Amino acid sequence: MKTFWKNFLLRGLICAAGGPLILAIIYGILGATGAVESFSPREVCVGIISISLLAFIAAGMTAIYQAEQLPLLTQILLHGGALYLVYILTYLLNGWLQSSLVPILVFTGIFLVGYALVWLIIYLVEKSKADKLNRLLKD
Repeated sequence: MKTFWKNFLLRGLICAAGGPLILAIIYGILGATGAVESFSPREVCVGIISISLLAFIAAGMTAIYQAEQLPLLTQILLHGGALYLVYILTYLLNGWLQSSLVPILVFTGIFLVGYALVWLIIYLVEKSKADKLNRLLKD
């Protein structure tokens, strides 16, 4: 467990610096589309802190896959649950998602489909690699 927290902190700290860059891109798009013309100091502060924390947790949670004592399905559920929680809280806190049932359900559906799609791609790529290695071993 000590190794998990060490990896979590290291990965999180490395990626947290990218949070403000992501926020700058989001704010740039909002400004370019005319959706927002100005931001209050509070909005900027909350945005920078929340998106940096999001990046920290999203990157840090990848350390869960190093915990070999947990089954892969448990790792995937913990990782996905943590990502969902931190994303939805960040979106709600910054006002990027309306705090009502329909937008939250739409977000949840998109998140689940996206997360499942990413895992399907990972599965297919890893299966292809394993099949190739098995063919090489047979030859």
